[in-house]
Parts: sequence; C-alpha cells; structure tokens
Amino acid sequence: MRHIPSVASRVRALVAILAVAAFTASVHAADTPWPQFRGPDANPVGSNAKLVDAWSKTNNIEWAAEIPGLGWSSPIVVGDKVFVTSVTTDGPSKPPQVGTEYSNEYVAELTKQGLTEAQVLEKVNARDMEMPHEVQLHYVLYCLSLKNGKVQWKQEYYAGRPPGGRHRKNSFSSETPVTDGKAIYVYAANLGIFAYDLKGKALWTVKHEAMPIYLDFGTGASPAIVDNLLVVVHDNEKQPFIAAYDRASGKEVWRKDRDVGTKGAMVVKSAWVTPYVWRHDGRTEIVTVGPVLAISYDTAGNELWRMSGMGGAPIPMSFASDGLLFLNGGRGRPIFAVRPGAPGDISLKTGERTNAFVVWSEPRGGTYLPSALAYQGGLYVVTETGILTRFDAKTGTVTYKTRIDPAATAFTSSPWAHNGKVFFLSEEGQTFVVAAGDTFKLLRVNELEGMALATPALVGERQLLRTQHRLYSIRGKP
Repeated sequence: MRHIPSVASRVRALVAILAVAAFTASVHAADTPWPQFRGPDANPVGSNAKLVDAWSKTNNIEWAAEIPGLGWSSPIVVGDKVFVTSVTTDGPSKPPQVGTEYSNEYVAELTKQGLTEAQVLEKVNARDMEMPHEVQLHYVLYCLSLKNGKVQWKQEYYAGRPPGGRHRKNSFSSETPVTDGKAIYVYAANLGIFAYDLKGKALWTVKHEAMPIYLDFGTGASPAIVDNLLVVVHDNEKQPFIAAYDRASGKEVWRKDRDVGTKGAMVVKSAWVTPYVWRHDGRTEIVTVGPVLAISYDTAGNELWRMSGMGGAPIPMSFASDGLLFLNGGRGRPIFAVRPGAPGDISLKTGERTNAFVVWSEPRGGTYLPSALAYQGGLYVVTETGILTRFDAKTGTVTYKTRIDPAATAFTSSPWAHNGKVFFLSEEGQTFVVAAGDTFKLLRVNELEGMALATPALVGERQLLRTQHRLYSIRGKP
C-alpha cells in the first residue's frame, strides 16, 4: 500500500525546502558583486527588498570592523570577501577636516591679525597640509569576511614617505580599488598599481612617477575596468594622462596625454574624477572629466568627443541612466545630460543650453564633492553644504530645491537609493533618509559614530558604510 505522508512530515519537508531556498538565496546575494567605486553601474541603487532604511549604533548593525589608519576609499565586494584600503602612520597624523570653508575662515582670521601672505600660507600649511617630510606611512589592503567583518588577510603594498602631500580633508588612500572577480587592483596615483589575487598573493606591480598635484591637495581618482584593460586617469600639474594596462600582466597597452586644464597665471590641470565606462548600443566609451574639458575615448585610447564647460578642479564622477550620460562640471558649473553617439566637439555655444547631443543642461547645477544619483525618474544632486536639488532626469526640470536639514552642512559621500528612498550621508556620520519622488520629504535621520566621507557599498541585503575608524555592515535582523 502506498505510504501517505502525515501532515507533520509534510510540514517538516516544506520547512526544509524553504530553508534550502533561503540558503540558496543568501548565497546568491552574497555573490552579488560591488566591483568598484559607486557599484557596477556607477549609480549606487540597491534592488534587494530587505535593505533597511533605519539604523543606529545599536540597531541593525550586523558587525562593525575596526579599520586602523585613515582612508576615504570605498569598500568593494567579491563573493563573501570585502576589500578596503587604508594608510597608517608611524606617530601622529593630522585629523580630518569637516566641511570645506574651514581653511578660508582660518585665512581670514589670520589676515585680520596683520600677518603677511607668506606668514598666512605657512600657518595654513602647518595646520591643514600634511607633507612627505612629516610622516612615515604604511599603505594596506584589507580583506574582510562579508559574513562577520573579521580580517582574513592584509597586504602592505607600500611603506615610507608619501610621494606628495595631502590636505587633511583628503587621505593618502582615497582611491577605491577595482576588481574583475579574480583579482583586486589597487591604485595609488603617484605610487602605481598593485594587483593581488583573492587570497592576497601579489600578482604584479607597476610603479608610477610622482606628479605634482595642485596645491599638494592629494589624489583621489579611482581606476576602472573595460574588457581586458585596467584604466587610470591622472590629471596633474605636470602632464595629465590616461593609460590602460593589461589586467593579466600589468603591461602598459596604451597611454595618451590629455590637454585638459586652464591657461594663464593660475594654471590648474589637476582633477580627482574617476573615469566612467559607458556601454551603450553604439559602442563602449571611457568618459573622463578634467579641468575645463570632458573627453570620451574608445577602448584603444582614441578620442571620440569632447565638451568644454567643466570647472577648474572637478571631482564628481559621471554615469549613465536610462540612455543618458550625466556629466557634473563641478561647483558653480553646469550639469549636462548627453545622448549616445556624439562625434567631435559637442560644446555648447554661448547662450545655448541644448544642442544635437546635449539633451539638457543646468548652468549652475554642478557640485563640488558628491556625485549625483539617478533614481525612479529623478536626478538627485546634493552640494557639499547640504542643498539638495531634484531634477527630472529626462528633461532637466527642477522639481524641488531645498536644504536637507538645518543641521546638515557638510557632505562628501555620494547618495544611494533603494526601496523608494534616497540616502545622504553627512560628514558627521548622519544619514538623512528622503522619500523618492518630486516632493521633498525627510523620513528619518540615522546616526553612527565617526566622520564619514566614503561612499557605501550595497550587497544583497547589506549596506557597507565606512566611517573614520570602522566599517559597518548594516543589515536587518533575520
């Protein structure tokens, strides 16, 4: 006679099936990569319904890992491994600075005291700059477990004096590594490129000449991957360039000098913009923004198009969404929405806001530090002082412009979004949660300890948020 399972046994079987399904889903989520600065699409949007929108020092913190030293690079993820860089010093190091006007206020205060220009410069440098002769550094790549935050291995890829100075707003480790899922590529602009496998074995190293950076502010542009190439952009005061290296060997495949920069008495050729790999139906482009000019290259390093109108020392990263490329010209400069297929010089003429390839532009929509975010039809742009503008991403129409919060006045991290909400992390460690849509609504404020300038990573149902001393895994309770 055929055995008919009891209700209890069928329930147990169903529970087992659901447990296997849950385990499979968690493994799949853990395998979701976050390979570079601002994620796989350079537009940090999470798709997991379990991503939480509320946390604190004691709520929804899965783990918190202490990261020695200082680094404003973002975490990246491969499978169940998290990678992040940092720099420690032998002895004391100058603390980071909150906000962007602090140095200017200090200059004004010193000037009122009757000090000469040389004396003012000496005092400003003594307080706000960290120069090579002042510090001995250790540059370290950390590999942590995504599950519990424990350090699995670490590799010191350079020790000694830094190749240049930094403003204390910056760090000596601000470039985010990039991965192809098989290797981790660490870039330090004035040191070189360091490749490791996922177990920490050194694969190859390419050393770079140290180039002068405007006012010794330090470096920050992260590398990118396209096909079998690792691409870096180094806009500096000596000779800006873009270069591509074979990922397997580190051999230089091509290198092009860049004619970006201002002319005249105040020469500025430095920039801190990560290149964006734009894949669309027509072709693959490497989009770069430097002082004055945005230039797009093909994967062989040939120039495809260029556009003027960028600021003197740009920082925010470009990205594409729903068929449009968004270029941020920097503080007080325009934001541009560009359609694919542009040839040659597509610069706007005086008085123009659109042309055959510029779909729309906002003359003063650019920002100094944070990159923009496209989400659910809106383009969210926040200034370093906390002024948030939402544009209609297709038309450029401003749907609102407001201060996020009276107490929120310092922002560097790029915003991110998920589940109908947009998140803005302040330098003081507060995350302001805003409802997505064409009406501004502040939903909540989440607080963590420590200054924060790094852009988070979103992996499955986890948000990895870095502060000055810790890396947090923010996750809802099972």
